[in-house]
Amino acid sequence: MWRASSITGRRRSASWCGVISHARFNSSFSLAAGEASFLEAVDIYFDKAAKLAASTPDILNQIKACNNLLKLQFPLKRLDGTVQLIEAYRAQHSHHRLPVKGGIRMAPNVEANETMALAALMTFKCAVVDIPFGGAKGGIKVDPTKYSPIEKEAIIRRYTSELVKKSFIGPALDVPAPDYGTGPQEMAWIKDTYEQLRSDINGSACVTGKPLEEGGIHGRQESTGLGVFFCLREFFTNQEYMKSLGLDLGIKGKSFIVQGFGNVGRHTSTFVQAAGGRVIAIAELDGGLVDETGIGLDIAQIQRYQAQNGTISGFPKAKTVLETSHLLELPCDVLIPAALESQIHAGNATRIQARIIAEAANGPVTPAAEKILEERGVVILPDLLLNAGGVTVSYFEWLKNLNHIHFGRMSRRMEEHGKQEFLNAIEHQFGNGHKLSEDVRRLLVKGNTEADFVSSGLEETMLVSWEKVRNTAKQRGCNLRTAAYLIAIERIATCYRLSGIFP
Repeated sequence: MWRASSITGRRRSASWCGVISHARFNSSFSLAAGEASFLEAVDIYFDKAAKLAASTPDILNQIKACNNLLKLQFPLKRLDGTVQLIEAYRAQHSHHRLPVKGGIRMAPNVEANETMALAALMTFKCAVVDIPFGGAKGGIKVDPTKYSPIEKEAIIRRYTSELVKKSFIGPALDVPAPDYGTGPQEMAWIKDTYEQLRSDINGSACVTGKPLEEGGIHGRQESTGLGVFFCLREFFTNQEYMKSLGLDLGIKGKSFIVQGFGNVGRHTSTFVQAAGGRVIAIAELDGGLVDETGIGLDIAQIQRYQAQNGTISGFPKAKTVLETSHLLELPCDVLIPAALESQIHAGNATRIQARIIAEAANGPVTPAAEKILEERGVVILPDLLLNAGGVTVSYFEWLKNLNHIHFGRMSRRMEEHGKQEFLNAIEHQFGNGHKLSEDVRRLLVKGNTEADFVSSGLEETMLVSWEKVRNTAKQRGCNLRTAAYLIAIERIATCYRLSGIFP
């Protein structure tokens, strides 16, 4: 038997709430007395920006409210014959644009308020980078490391079937994606289950983050980390910020500490190192690494070691630290929390020595910690913008699935042919008998692949959004997070006003 229940009620300060390869890090610590929960933190950040918005209270209340929260409970028969009751959620925060979009996580601490908070962040994140989705989030309350692949598949397929029954999934309704504890394989199971239950020509667009063979897109795995890097790169070219922090322009030579070496942390570290940055420490749940050479950790070697051993702990070319919480407090130019929410809080904010915090995770800095850090002159690059690369490329994957053709298929050879003809004409007219080498010619005539389109589209999205956030912060006299929330609020409010629901 299964039981799905709808929960109604109020969340704090909201008008109403209707029907109801991964970084590993501890999120079970207790916040200091009086410090906001994750959901309350999102509300606090929202309220701070709402005071600067021109929208009326009724629109603000609607933007803030979680529209739908679905709670599911269903049985799982385990391989040892026992039956376990699985608890799961799917929150749809805003339907101002459809479909709603957001990941599905598998973690033992999943609960309703966390799911609603993450769904709200997705709403605002999509609005900041001008992606036409509402926000959603899902969670299954299990530790995926304690289940066999067969058991995980059963959980994912049952969860998906329940979402289908409740119309909480579909290419035009609600499109999940990977999150903490899930990846391409789980997304493939979701796609297959949906297509078994629904005859839909656009069925592959019901979920993103899929393997390439199942309709995924080149560049999705590294997209969040690459988006973080693009924003960091632009931030370090800003003379005003660098002067205020006493830093030289550019990433080269700057020191970085990364918390979480999952998909986001790994790729962010790779791009930072390629740009000349030094990753001096990595913190993971089961052990961290500290560079003792002064030149930075070798990210590629650590990735190979992790792939072989299932952990970064014990990597021979760095010092292993078992108690990793203090690694966040080491001196560095940039601290990149790329794990879970509320990792920097009132209890450790006074000991953070980074000059810049780049939020690659969702909600890693609590409001109390933000106040402490900003009073000390620390600049925080907010999650709403910084980690939006994942949903941006998910949008590209969704478009690819709806169009039933990969990017570049209709244009790449035509583009290469045109370039060939152009070079031939140049050589004939001005070459005086000289011809380009084959290597140079091959480089110049190369047509754009899907990966090229994705990278270019992501860069354009992140750079335009960064410029908008930076200018808004300067014009409105607020920090970057408040500016990002304000942009999101005003864009969503415009949707509601144009709909005619609100005056």
